[in-house]
Amino acid sequence: MSLLQPKKLKYRKWRKGRTRGKASQGYTVVFGKYGLKVLQPARISARQIEACRLAILRSLPSSAKLWIRIFPWRPVTKKPAETRMGGGKGDVVGYEARVKAGTVLFELDGVSKEDAFKSLKLAADKLQYKTAIVERNPWLELKRKALSQQ
Repeated sequence: MSLLQPKKLKYRKWRKGRTRGKASQGYTVVFGKYGLKVLQPARISARQIEACRLAILRSLPSSAKLWIRIFPWRPVTKKPAETRMGGGKGDVVGYEARVKAGTVLFELDGVSKEDAFKSLKLAADKLQYKTAIVERNPWLELKRKALSQQ
């Protein structure tokens, strides 16, 4: 099982902080036809991303194309059980992706609408956050084509 994690970090341990507000980028379906969007600020672990990826790919034919739009680059620390207070910050136990409300997590293409909605629903069940399944906006497609022809 290959969990996602960064090769290099600026800091080994980060403070927890808080994620608020709506996404100003990454909120539209760009690569595929269908996407899974998170509707509230979230801290999605590398394990959750991997579980969603497996759920999607196992429910679809091999002709389907999947894009993962988030990457868990932020370290998560935890102190051992039954440890007294003090002694510094705990060890890094994993990595997480911080996402704002409205961020598209996964995108799909090469499958029917029913199959895409079914597999993205399976992935949404792996997450503890409110999500929505979205389609690519046809008006944006027309705008992109018009801009590319100029």
